[in-house]
Amino acid sequence: MTMKKLIIFGSGDIAELANFYFNRQKAYEVVAFSVDPEYIKESSFCGLPVVPSSELVDRFSTEEHEAFIALSYSKLNALRRDRYLAIKAQGYGIASYISDRATVLTEYPIGENCFILEDNTIQPFTRIGNNVTLWSGNHIGHHSVIGDHTFIASHVVISGGVTVGEQCFIGVNATVRDHVAIGNRCVIGAGALLLADAQDEGVYMGTGSERSRVPSTRLRNI
Repeated sequence: MTMKKLIIFGSGDIAELANFYFNRQKAYEVVAFSVDPEYIKESSFCGLPVVPSSELVDRFSTEEHEAFIALSYSKLNALRRDRYLAIKAQGYGIASYISDRATVLTEYPIGENCFILEDNTIQPFTRIGNNVTLWSGNHIGHHSVIGDHTFIASHVVISGGVTVGEQCFIGVNATVRDHVAIGNRCVIGAGALLLADAQDEGVYMGTGSERSRVPSTRLRNI
């Protein structure tokens, strides 16, 4: 079986990880990286050429290549959203990576440009939109909906029947109660516990641990 040829947009840590994961799964052959011309620092990355985005269509046909946008949640995922829409408009098919070590029980199709890493559990009747990142180790409960251009960090619990809007960020170890609706462009910080609906552009931060007045040298059992 011939592997599909893939161009990864980005040249940072997430692009390096995407290259690792796509190569490991062997469904795609990564052939190049691409960034906007003003951000090119080196002519190669991970042993492959870095091509200016302005030259992509001329050098890599849309019939023979697909693309994956490997960017972070910067500016509430707007950079990743805009680049996804731009490359799609150029005519490229958009790949998704879904780890074979993720438990995917929903029968609904998962969207384009999704990056779903190992140890995610996606329960039945869940809907995952386009351009969604699920870092490792999350629980996405049954009948939940994850909107487009959202980034969910590690060990997040999304309970059943939750709706997450577009361009949201949910941080490490956050928990969302069942049947909660989260609006668009919300930030749910690391360790936050969300028990009620969140309106658009809401910010919810967890409480950080304070340093104890007792120094570690006075702890007897450590």
